[in-house]
Amino acid sequence: MPHTTAFRACLAFLLSQLAGAGLAPAYAATGAARTVSACAPLLQHSFLRLQDEKPQSLCQYSGKVVVVVNTASFCGFTPQYAGLEALHARYKDRGLVVLGFPSNDFAQESGSNQDIAAFCENTFGVKFPMFAKSSVAGKTANPLFKQLADQTGSPPRWNFHKYVVARDGQSASSFNTAVDPKDPAFLREIEKQLLGK
Repeated sequence: MPHTTAFRACLAFLLSQLAGAGLAPAYAATGAARTVSACAPLLQHSFLRLQDEKPQSLCQYSGKVVVVVNTASFCGFTPQYAGLEALHARYKDRGLVVLGFPSNDFAQESGSNQDIAAFCENTFGVKFPMFAKSSVAGKTANPLFKQLADQTGSPPRWNFHKYVVARDGQSASSFNTAVDPKDPAFLREIEKQLLGK
């Protein structure tokens, strides 16, 4: 049935476009077929990509363990970028993704999105997904950080606050700024979530 095949291909393309714009559930490829999967409430957000300010749905990370971190270029903890990139590289094949959210909430990220992107890539070789500068604390916090703060009871009090979101997207744990990406307790939580189904 050529018409049925064409219809399925068209439907799959349409769903991918809607998911990329944050307007539909993400779907995952399973062989030749594609299956729609639910997007957990914590991931039902769309943000502009840092490098080109194109909208990106977080639903594309459904089924992964997600580390969410607020970042800044001119902070004593900025060298943590290197540890976060190493973490991302070490675990990405096992289903981990690190998501960086630059913020000037603590007056240490004054540059443009292009400045931040160049700094991250040129100074620390950052390849994990980064998003446009936004607020992460208080009444003006972006919706993801509001949800994470509400769920964990721990809003960012400084740059490089980290959240580990479980693979099912239903729960999260919080780690303060001083917890280095190589900290054993942090790595234990990541390993635990990676083993979760």
